[in-house]
Amino acid sequence: MNLKDYTNNLDVLYEDNHIIVVTKYRDILSQEDSTGDLDMLSIVKAYLKEKYNKPGDVFLGLVQRLDRRVGGVMVFGKTSKGAARLSDSIRKKEMGKKYLAIIKGYLQGTGTFTDKIIKENRKAVISDSGVEAVLNYSVVKNFYLDDIIYTVVEVELITGKYNQIRIQFSSRGLPLLNDFKYDYRGTNYYNEIGLWSYELTLIHPTLKEVLTFKKEPEGKIWDY
Repeated sequence: MNLKDYTNNLDVLYEDNHIIVVTKYRDILSQEDSTGDLDMLSIVKAYLKEKYNKPGDVFLGLVQRLDRRVGGVMVFGKTSKGAARLSDSIRKKEMGKKYLAIIKGYLQGTGTFTDKIIKENRKAVISDSGVEAVLNYSVVKNFYLDDIIYTVVEVELITGKYNQIRIQFSSRGLPLLNDFKYDYRGTNYYNEIGLWSYELTLIHPTLKEVLTFKKEPEGKIWDY
């Protein structure tokens, strides 16, 4: 699809004068990088420009990033005030982020992972010299795929580090489905990573109300 197609099909979960919440497309960058590939910031800008018939550029603040291969709930600031306050809320750990993940292997119950992570050569690495990364998980269900057991987990991010969920599960021998970057070995099912941003809770930058947005996972791998 081209920019026009992505703009026309954009799933807007919420919009007001200060923020816009959308469903991020899988396999699309959060923001432009050296590849020049299409990104969500450009898509949402194009959507706003067309919707409001803006002749010039429109302001849109990127306040959170999702990995390229990950889809789901994503918020942007439509004003500098909105973007700044959302960014400040993230720094204060006031924004709640929950994901659904499909991991290869068996897991039960609930738990917490705490590690130190650094970024090396475009990958997250567990290292004593890294910064603290914390997540909570709760098992949703176990299922078999081609006689191999997988586990669906709900993940609550306490910190938001680079590739955090992916490396923290992988380092425990529980790689995400189709996450070949982090040691998944097996069949490539539909070329979709087993990770989805399904819930975002935030304090509205001007209304000061707590808002929660949810989006169920999209893609064939979630038909478990």
